[in-house]
Amino acid sequence: MTKLTFPEPPRPGDFVALIAPSSPVTEAEAAECRQVVQAMGFRVQMSGLVTQNLYGYEAGDPKSRADEFNRAFGDRDVKAVWCLRGGNTSYKLLDLIDWDLPRANPKPFVGYSDITPLHWLLNQRSGLVTFHGAMVRSNLLGSSDGYSLESLRRAVFAAPGGELTFANPDGCPLSAVAPGRALGQLTGGNLRVLTSLLGTPYEIETAGKILFLEDVDESTSRIARMLGHLKLSGMLSDLAGVLLGDFTNCPNDPESGWTTENLLDEFFGSLGVPVLRGLRVGHGEVTGALPLGAECAM
Repeated sequence: MTKLTFPEPPRPGDFVALIAPSSPVTEAEAAECRQVVQAMGFRVQMSGLVTQNLYGYEAGDPKSRADEFNRAFGDRDVKAVWCLRGGNTSYKLLDLIDWDLPRANPKPFVGYSDITPLHWLLNQRSGLVTFHGAMVRSNLLGSSDGYSLESLRRAVFAAPGGELTFANPDGCPLSAVAPGRALGQLTGGNLRVLTSLLGTPYEIETAGKILFLEDVDESTSRIARMLGHLKLSGMLSDLAGVLLGDFTNCPNDPESGWTTENLLDEFFGSLGVPVLRGLRVGHGEVTGALPLGAECAM
């Protein structure tokens, strides 16, 4: 197993770059996001690009967004890169990013949802551990919960290479779909985004790894189809283990007695590797932080 670089945590007074690689935020939200991160003790680098609204769902044209990503990693004064929100168009940046920059300038990168492919390419091409965790606009504006921020603090601000134990909020137990123990690099993220890139040069690498999955606003039948796609692609044939996060607002309206949880238990219970379900990570009201690319024991 190739050990990836666990980035140094930012210190109070350091610059943190706030970027929008997918969808934009409003000017009011951008101002609030700045205040939230400044209140954590950091200085903020944030361009006006994050508030540009192209077609109603893109924070500027892809080249501009990729350039901003590259600048954030190339700027040695910036000590962390934090996504404001997700969206639907981060895939447009993948062939425009200089993946050598993060390798030469490792620093924490935080986000989830449509940010998923940026994570695994930073893992696979840049050799950098990244953090699937709370985004500023999506999770920390207004009355944000304490768990999401504390989980992010423990993951991102831990000593580099130190041991991190993931724990759900109190009263949220994990469920062992299939028992056992596993060791492997942690990878994965949003199921819909992951399946959309299968067969491209940017697909995820899963062999020998522990795969984390989550999703939102998908019906049980659509999740079944995506899981079938993963299986037929061979992506599930050589896993070390599986961690399942939140599948938020994923109903089976035609037959409410057969739930997404039932589907996950049936599908992954026969995979032949250890599987845990119920991690409070994803699009729920709270979201914990996971270090993708780190060695994970389950």
